[in-house]
Amino acid sequence: MANTSRISPGPLNGKKLIEVSHMLMGPYCGMLLADLGMEVIKIEPPDGDIARTLGPHNIDGHNAYFVSLNRNKKSIVLDLTTDEGRTKFHELVRHADGLITNLRPGAINSLGLTYEHLKHINPQIACVAMTGFGLDSIESERPAYDYIIQALVGIMDLTGEPDGYPTKAGYSAVDNSAGIMGALGLLARIIEGKGGQVDIAMHDVMLSQLNYLAGAWLNAQEKPVRQSMSAHPYIVPAQVFESADGWLTLFITHDNFWIKFCEIINQPEWIKDERFCTMKKRGEHRGSLIPLLNEVMKTKTSKEWEELLIPLGIVIAGIKNLSDAISSPLTEDREMVIKLKDDETHFLAIGNPIKNIGYQTSYSISPKLNQDPNAQFES
Repeated sequence: MANTSRISPGPLNGKKLIEVSHMLMGPYCGMLLADLGMEVIKIEPPDGDIARTLGPHNIDGHNAYFVSLNRNKKSIVLDLTTDEGRTKFHELVRHADGLITNLRPGAINSLGLTYEHLKHINPQIACVAMTGFGLDSIESERPAYDYIIQALVGIMDLTGEPDGYPTKAGYSAVDNSAGIMGALGLLARIIEGKGGQVDIAMHDVMLSQLNYLAGAWLNAQEKPVRQSMSAHPYIVPAQVFESADGWLTLFITHDNFWIKFCEIINQPEWIKDERFCTMKKRGEHRGSLIPLLNEVMKTKTSKEWEELLIPLGIVIAGIKNLSDAISSPLTEDREMVIKLKDDETHFLAIGNPIKNIGYQTSYSISPKLNQDPNAQFES
């Protein structure tokens, strides 16, 4: 159960952040920091963040896509291409600890949203720019979205069935990952206290997450290939199996878990079988083992397998859909579905995953466009 010992603005209470961003990556970064107590003022163009118009779901004037990424913030409309807009923006900069943006590098520079542009106003401000390919790389001005980065770093090539077509991750893995990296990088510079620029490229972020696969290629020229049924390249068995009523994923790492598994499925001969007795051997004989396991796993439902194997410490889970995951007892226990309220609306959303013991995160619904036209930071 999440800790609710006291209400608090959060461990970042007192820190001030300006957000000049749109869509997902930048807003997610800003929202995570706002949930942790930062005062976040979101600067929007006269037409607002384009995310306010995405998707068909609008509840009492609130767009579901936008609300899911912009709670706990204030909204002010400033046209940063005008003298008046820049003057108001610079007044916010004067008292801010941080600035986040995810515009293209050309726009970031032309609007003066870097540390080099702002250090004469506030030498201690920490600025993070989240872009597709970096602020000044050879492809810095190339347009980039989540889909494009997944294509370029090999994620799509790695995902799907071996004889199928390249497949993207089922959610915005790149935008979310880059937003988290942006928050981490920004906090590091704020803690340092000297101000400066953080340069986050979506392309870099996703390359870094290929860690052991990239290491195998760089050091042994092992080319990663897709495995059938989402199988792990090295660990066997670790993949999706069909159960009696659906699908499950089984992940057996250490050999002692393999022994327990073989005993409980009444296949003790597999424990000493030279093809299957060790992790290395199972990897070498994947083609022989997996068809045998396919037949075994079909004999019980996913829930029956969970009830049988989880008490043994074996990693297994029936494959759930989004509705199942959101309505699960664990989601409720961790207080991960929250209510965002204003005078008219009760809006449901997914809460912050960072649980700070001794704090209870407070949530407010995302602001309407220019809801806080006179927003400013106190010195």
